[in-house]
Amino acid sequence: MSAERHIDPERVIERARQVLEIESKAVIDLSARVGNDFVAATDLILCCHGKLIVTGIGKSGAIGRKLAGTFSSTGTPSLFFHPAEGVHGDLGAVTGQDLVLLLSYSGETDELIAIMPAVKRMGAKVISLVGNCGSTLGKYADIALDVSVTQEACPLGLAPTASTTAMLALGDALALAVMEVRQFTKEDYAKFHPGGALGRRLTLRVEDVMRTGEAVAVVSESITVRDALFAITKAGAGATNVVDPKGNLIGIITDGDVRRHALTDENFLSKTASEVMTGNPKTITPDRLATEALKIMESLKIGEMPAVKDSKVVGMVMLKDLLEAGIV
Repeated sequence: MSAERHIDPERVIERARQVLEIESKAVIDLSARVGNDFVAATDLILCCHGKLIVTGIGKSGAIGRKLAGTFSSTGTPSLFFHPAEGVHGDLGAVTGQDLVLLLSYSGETDELIAIMPAVKRMGAKVISLVGNCGSTLGKYADIALDVSVTQEACPLGLAPTASTTAMLALGDALALAVMEVRQFTKEDYAKFHPGGALGRRLTLRVEDVMRTGEAVAVVSESITVRDALFAITKAGAGATNVVDPKGNLIGIITDGDVRRHALTDENFLSKTASEVMTGNPKTITPDRLATEALKIMESLKIGEMPAVKDSKVVGMVMLKDLLEAGIV
């Protein structure tokens, strides 16, 4: 059984702060070194007609996987390539149209050095993120970007910490600089994230979530409130739309309206829909974003809203349907 350890809270907090300060300084120092080489790397990525192949091993490989995802989701087709697999046939995935982004803090990673001659023979351009631009991998690259740090945050000076943070930060900076020059938009981003909440917020429209057909209650202005209530129940809705003889929307009656008035007016159910409806209700067109409908309904504190086209009811938007659609 291991000896019992006693945590010194002050020492733990001090260590955490030291790590954050060291890693923050590494990124700040890195920003001062961003210059023409970074611009050239950005241009090389933009001019690439193939894929961006990101490669690295160990901790750098973990950073590489993350960066490949960031590039892909921001408009630059990218994939992660494991260098150890490259010498056993996976180099077939690399073509002369591709651009290789290699990550190695030492710049002397054997697995990466082993595949570089083949990569260069294929004609692929290379960008390296290295701690020493004069290293083997720094010299192999068409453009070498310096990610060196003055010290690691590890108290033993062994575990890659500040160096991997700097590598990740510069990789992110490169991806987002490319994204901006591409004029990549929120709508573009949503195309690559259709299943996420952001994608749904930017692409889902009212027509995608509104209820239609028998799930929409519509009654004439001359019908009784009793029959209007039956129409609401039949549709499984929370309200009915009231239309004029031409089918144009002129009002709405909610089941809440029916309950409240029934408590104070015993003849309420016999009145006509036009007598009790809320006239000129708030509406939305089916081509508007579902998020717009949500904002309107939350601001007005309403649970349902007609979707209208050319003054005709084409659907009904329900607040609970919007919430279930996952756009929040």
